[in-house]
Amino acid sequence: MHEIMSSDPAGADAGARRIKSICVYCGSGAGVEPAYEAAARSLGLAIAEAGIGLVYGGGGSGLMGAIARAALSAGGFVTGIIPDFLHRRDKLLPEIQETIVVPDMHTRKRLMFERADAFVALPGGIGTLEELVEQLTWVQLERHTKPVVIADIDGFWQPLLDLFAHMRERRFIQASFEVRYLVAEKIEDVVPMIETAAARTDLLGVRKETVDPRL
Repeated sequence: MHEIMSSDPAGADAGARRIKSICVYCGSGAGVEPAYEAAARSLGLAIAEAGIGLVYGGGGSGLMGAIARAALSAGGFVTGIIPDFLHRRDKLLPEIQETIVVPDMHTRKRLMFERADAFVALPGGIGTLEELVEQLTWVQLERHTKPVVIADIDGFWQPLLDLFAHMRERRFIQASFEVRYLVAEKIEDVVPMIETAAARTDLLGVRKETVDPRL
């Protein structure tokens, strides 16, 4: 059971567009490079200006706070999903239109998946990495076809991309069972990449948006 606090429950309906909302995974801290926070702000603006809703982890600090504030400043609809133990501890943004408080991390991740049509990973820590890798696993296992974008700001994700290459070289990732993701080095490329990928999936008639309940 989860709790929903919303100032406009109907506001998340972005119409009959293919991509209605994008889930962004990112750090609750700002990191050491100003480029990370600038990227978060730019992505928040881009998502809102495209008429797409933002789904994120609900926090008000670091990259989380930066992307949410930017989306709000451009008139975007923001949904924050946060577990109860963090809700009691973290400073939230009262101005976001919808805050969903859930009992645990598993429910948070599941609901973020259900509320989003695509996923983007900005720089972040262990939690961001775990959320990204879970989506990549589900895509690899053909549990869904929602686009997953790795926003490689200032080469932040390069060590992970190198690890994926190492896994391919060592035959733990094989061509017949590939890990499918998009890499954006520029924030302005993220939304167009997602929309193009979603259009291609529809054209091929292979869209799948429901994760197997066993996962």
